[in-house]
Amino acid sequence: MTTSVGAGGDDDAAREVSSDASGLAAGAPGPVAVPTKPPPGPSASAGAAAAASATPSSSSSSLLASLSSRGRWAFDAGPAAAESRTVSDLSRKRTPSSSKVSSLAVTAIAASSNQPIARASVPQRQDFQETASAIATKNLRNHLLRMTEAITDREEKSDFANLMDGFFNLFSRYLAEKNRTERLVWDKIRSPSAEQIIPYSNIKEVTTSAHLDKLAVLKLNGGLGTTMGCVGPKSAIEVRDGMTFLDLTVRQIEFMNAHHSTNVPLLLMNSFNTDSDTTRIIQKYASHSLQILTFNQSRYPRVDKESLLPLAKSVSDPNDMWYPPGHGDLFESLSNSGLLDNLIAQGKEYLFVSNVDNLGATVDLNILEHVANSGAEFVMEVTDKTKADIKGGTLIDYEGHIRLLEIAQVPAEHVDDFKSVKKFKIFNTNNLWISLKAIKRVIDDSALNMEIIENVKTTDGGQKVIQLETAVGAAIKHFIGAHGVNVPRSRFLPVKSTSDLFLITSDLYSLNHGQLNMNPKRMFGTIPIVKLGDNFKKSTPHILELDHLTVTGDVTFGSNVILRGTVIIVANYGERIDIPSGSILHDKVVSGNLRIVDH
Repeated sequence: MTTSVGAGGDDDAAREVSSDASGLAAGAPGPVAVPTKPPPGPSASAGAAAAASATPSSSSSSLLASLSSRGRWAFDAGPAAAESRTVSDLSRKRTPSSSKVSSLAVTAIAASSNQPIARASVPQRQDFQETASAIATKNLRNHLLRMTEAITDREEKSDFANLMDGFFNLFSRYLAEKNRTERLVWDKIRSPSAEQIIPYSNIKEVTTSAHLDKLAVLKLNGGLGTTMGCVGPKSAIEVRDGMTFLDLTVRQIEFMNAHHSTNVPLLLMNSFNTDSDTTRIIQKYASHSLQILTFNQSRYPRVDKESLLPLAKSVSDPNDMWYPPGHGDLFESLSNSGLLDNLIAQGKEYLFVSNVDNLGATVDLNILEHVANSGAEFVMEVTDKTKADIKGGTLIDYEGHIRLLEIAQVPAEHVDDFKSVKKFKIFNTNNLWISLKAIKRVIDDSALNMEIIENVKTTDGGQKVIQLETAVGAAIKHFIGAHGVNVPRSRFLPVKSTSDLFLITSDLYSLNHGQLNMNPKRMFGTIPIVKLGDNFKKSTPHILELDHLTVTGDVTFGSNVILRGTVIIVANYGERIDIPSGSILHDKVVSGNLRIVDH
């Protein structure tokens, strides 16, 4: 099931509909408004065929033969003769349609070396942790195989197998890395060089760019609005003048296309949590002159922390047993959806990626021109860190190479150093400019090896589960000429909370063709620090001269209230404060109980 959204001139082929929805029914990623890839020709891989013929059950053998001939991943043939096989023997051979290396074909131990795989039943060859990891890996592989074999639809089975192979690869690497003693060496971390971080002011200013026709815009649209008390995709939350995040994005790109007579498409990477609602919502843009394409990021099973086995026993198990594995999954999902090849075929060369809730992340012609002229395959926008950004990832030089350092990677004894504004002066905005051809290269070469982020969650039933994720910015180390551009703070306007929403809806900003601009009447370029309590009721005073606002408890602002300097308002539990209409609070602390009742 697919839909046709927007118009695109010569893009009619890209908007054709595929009627096969079996992959989506299983939660597997699939593109909307693009044709599915034609099945590749028969595989010439003798190794894959041999692996298929050696499978432990007839149903598995049939599946593997099908997957191999379709250019899918080959599964492990089982423990027989494992001692004589190396990783290269078990890896799936390349086919014209793909060049990924099968991770279900190897154990966690072999995945980290090119040595023969030792049997898990010979503990003298391994230490305790390696043995435990090998057993966990084997059990996980068998669990995933059983889930796959239970699927009756052939196409759905193939799609799910491909998806679970990505999960198996991620989890195997996680187990292998836990066994290794190598950790981030703090003393090797250096501040980025002048070549690795370029000031935005050094970039040539342009009014147009011939490279716009080669650009596509991608918004990360997998998050829900739960942190802001909303149900459904966060992109559907109204943020300004009755318009949602998605409305503002569509308006920005539509205006840019009309103004520059170009055709920049909008891509949305959804999760299984947001896909259904987003597909329905974007129908309202069908009459707009903008091509909108959607695809799903992966759907991975949550893993029990004790048994290291997936909670899900079947592909149809409830959504709370699955999770989207972070935006680092973008590269694989974009490729698997067919959209990567489709965009390259259309002549697109650059992809501008950003979070859908960052209202400052608009197409910047200066940066686009810089990316094209510099030949850089990956450019990350960074900006100066404030005390509000101390947990944000930062770019570092590590042994002469640029890398993204996230707080989850920092040793406990150095967390305070990481949060220091003096030592780490910039942070990642997650506004990224990436070469599409370079993405295809690293995918085809199976070169992506992004740092794994372990998230331990607790289910409603009290069960501890593991979710393994990756960050898209961590891929910077795999791209040629990659560097950062230190941009103005105005390019980072995330809306993560009601405090952020308070700022966005205030007179601090004006709206022009979907783009927020700071009010020129604001005397300082900085943004006020705003901390609102959970009980704050939506009302927007004038804050052009505000520096800091803290509101706690049941507080309501009347109309035309002006706040200046530092204002702190605290309503104690069980009390209420109504700020009268027309009030001016300048460097004031208000506490106690103040009720205004209409007479």
